[in-house]
Parts: sequence; C-alpha cells; structure tokens
Amino acid sequence: MIETITNRQENDLLTEILRAELRIRPYTYTTPLLASKSLSTRRTNVFLKLENEQHTGSFKARGSMSKVLSLSKKEREQGLVAASTGNHGLGVARAAAETGAKCTIFVPDNAAPSKVKAIKQYGAEIQYTKAGLSESISHNQARQYAKKRGMAWISPYNDLQVIAGQGTIGIELVGQLSDIDAVFVTVGGGGLISGIATYLRAVSPKTKIIGCLPENSAEMYHSVQAGRFATEESKETLSDGSAGGFEKDSVTFPLCQKLVDDWVLVSEDEIKHAIRLVLDEHHRAIEGSAGVAVAAYLKHKNTVGAYKNVVIVICGGNIATPTLRDILS
Repeated sequence: MIETITNRQENDLLTEILRAELRIRPYTYTTPLLASKSLSTRRTNVFLKLENEQHTGSFKARGSMSKVLSLSKKEREQGLVAASTGNHGLGVARAAAETGAKCTIFVPDNAAPSKVKAIKQYGAEIQYTKAGLSESISHNQARQYAKKRGMAWISPYNDLQVIAGQGTIGIELVGQLSDIDAVFVTVGGGGLISGIATYLRAVSPKTKIIGCLPENSAEMYHSVQAGRFATEESKETLSDGSAGGFEKDSVTFPLCQKLVDDWVLVSEDEIKHAIRLVLDEHHRAIEGSAGVAVAAYLKHKNTVGAYKNVVIVICGGNIATPTLRDILS
C-alpha cells in the first residue's frame, strides 16, 4: 500500500523548492511566459510557459541540476548514473558537465542516434541496454551499476531534489503572472506536476492544477483513480517523454493524489493537432509531451470559461525531424 503524503512532507518539499531555486539559478534560464492570442478566448487569457527554451530544450535541466548540486563534491567525483533515451539523460549529462562530474547514461540499443549524439556532446559515457526492456528493468540495471561503483543514481522523478528543481517553474510563474486560475501540466512519472503543484498550492491555493496525459500511456491517472499503484499497458505515443509510467514506491504518487485537481486524457490525433497549432500560430516546434498539455486545454476549454488566466506548460521542444515531418504531412 502506498503511503499518503503528510503535511510535513509537503512542507519539506516546499522548503526544498526554495533551496533549489537558489542552487540552480546560475545554471538555468527563466523561461518566457508567452501570451497566446490564438488559444485565448473572450473570457480566458492563455499563456504558454516555454520550457522548450530551457537549456537542453526541456524542463528536465532543472531537476537534474538541482539533484547534482545537492550532492557533495565527493559524491560528484564518484560519478553520476541515469537511464534515459532523451530529456532526462540530456539534463543529467549537462549537469555533470557543468559541475565537472563523471557521468554514465543508460540507453536502449535501439535509441535514436541523434539522441545518443546529443548526450555524448556533454561528455557522458553511454551504456546500452537491450531494446524492449521495461523502464523498471532498465532503471534497475542502471541502479545496480551505480551501486557497484559507488556512483550516484539520478532518478528522473522519484527524488525530492529532482522534484524541487521542477518546482522552480512555479516560482517563476508567480513572478510572471500575478493571478493564475489554472495550470495544465503533462504527467509521466509525476515529477514536474508534483513540483509545480506543491509551490502553487502554498502561494496560490485557488490555482487549479490539471494533469494531462496521452490515452496511450496514462498510468498515473489510472493509479490515482484506483487509489493504488495500477500497472497499465503503455502503447506507442507521440508523448514519448511522458510514456512508461512510474515506480511503485514513487513519492510522486501521493503528491499527485493530493494536489492534482483534475485530469484530462488526449488521443494521438489530438496531440498531433496541438503540435501543428503551436507551430502554425507561434512558429515553435514542440515535442509530443508538450503537445499533450496543449491538447488537454483544447479539449477542456469549454469547461474553463470562468477562468481568467490559464497557463499551459510547454515542457519541451525536442521533437525528431522525421516525427515532425510525419505530423505535418
């Protein structure tokens, strides 16, 4: 049985978010909050929080940097290990490069060469796992590798310092927009929404937190609905950055249970439409996981008419050229 999050644990996370803000500020951008006239309505102003313009093209640069900077010098010297085919691997590799740490990233042996190349550009060593392994198995392999060598394992979401780094987005939002009625956030492992929701619940309790997921990979949603960890088959989705579910013992589950006000699931066609819309209207290429949040707003907008200000978190922009070409065609 997964334990519920206590008020004290939530307060501890809030404190950690404030610490993360001080830790990572020299290493991260304050990303723009873009007013979207095309998505706004007569009653509702819509703003896009452009984490696609963050270092490495994703919000993951925040949590990775927060975790790495929370380690001691000796721990960093021992080296860092992560498992990721994309944004988390890039974030950890960059954090390692910025702090002079050794870094090993586990990726499946069928990972896109462009993604592997991007991770290598930060000086990371690549370890390959067999394609088709579940996320839990590949993560266990990477954790065992780290344990055997005395290296630090950097989880993509099941870590308070990582969640706290993502929560710094909430700090920026409050500074950029004084009155926020709702925030749409894509959910995979839950680190991004847990961090943002923890901060906003403390300083802007009226703000509604909307969790957004692809229908093809919505394990967190189904688990929250069931009130327990519920495994669901994850089908292929354009939202590869959020696909794969979460660990059974993840601290993000009770946080999502407590802090997320509503959930929206979207289809693959709806994600495609959202990606095309942002490219056409704002001339920005966004990845599938960012398209999920836009699609969720479009699907939900008839019920948010009473909201004056809505924020959609554009969590990343690392979409492969062939994928974008297929969507546009």
